[in-house]
Amino acid sequence: MDIRQLEYFTEVAKHLNFTKAASTLHISQPSLSKTIKHMETSLGVPLFYRSSKQLELTDAGKALLSNAKHVLEAYNNLTSELNDIVNLKKGEVRIGIPPIIGAAFFSNLISRFIEMYPTIEVTLTEVGSKKIKDGVEEGTLDIGLICNLPIQKGSFQTIELLKDPLLLIVHCEHRLASKKFIEFSDIESEPFILYRQDFSLHDSIIEECSKNGFSPHIVCESSQKDFMVEMVEAKLGVALLPSKICKNINNDKIVALPFKNPTVTLDLGMIWKKNKYLPFAVREFISVSESFRI
Repeated sequence: MDIRQLEYFTEVAKHLNFTKAASTLHISQPSLSKTIKHMETSLGVPLFYRSSKQLELTDAGKALLSNAKHVLEAYNNLTSELNDIVNLKKGEVRIGIPPIIGAAFFSNLISRFIEMYPTIEVTLTEVGSKKIKDGVEEGTLDIGLICNLPIQKGSFQTIELLKDPLLLIVHCEHRLASKKFIEFSDIESEPFILYRQDFSLHDSIIEECSKNGFSPHIVCESSQKDFMVEMVEAKLGVALLPSKICKNINNDKIVALPFKNPTVTLDLGMIWKKNKYLPFAVREFISVSESFRI
């Protein structure tokens, strides 16, 4: 028994007339009668009582009709839901983002996607890069944003979204505040406020200092850019932050200075699991991301 047969049966039960049911179904009356007869043979019970005057449902027919309505309703709901998914009217995209990634980097992309697909739910989870990789690997996240690609690509597909140079932020009364450009040698003696060691930028900054012949004097490490800005405002040190974050610092006591030769950048990439089925919504989010480039 299949969906088509159930549809034919319910139409005959509705009209209690093969000719009217066949007309509604746009098939021939003999073909419809043959289908119903085949169902009865398959089930081993008559579904209709046929007399010269009228067609009536048997007890078995009534039982089948009651259940057939539920089956057809569930089938129609399923096909409608699948159609919505295929046409991106519903779905979910689960994205892992590291703490350094905030509105400065991601809000425009998210806003564009939601404008395009308002009924798709986008869920953001803020965790460290290792947990993001694990989440994508294990399937609890669909997509991960990772700082400073490349990573081990064996399990992942990747795209690069952004290369953002770091700027030096200082207090407006700092000796370097009036400079148009700076070099790493200018900050050799400065107290550094850095991202924590579990941030890739931490090592990148220390490595660049080493290339310039010094080890930074680190007075504070943090995962929160707002706290780092507050430390600079309190004249407790200098900090290096991505330019997009610096543009969103609304503080007239803070000055952001570009490097003459920017060598340290925040490289932001997107990862998803290789050789895994991706839902339509996830595939479309990746497509929008590739065309958007933050």
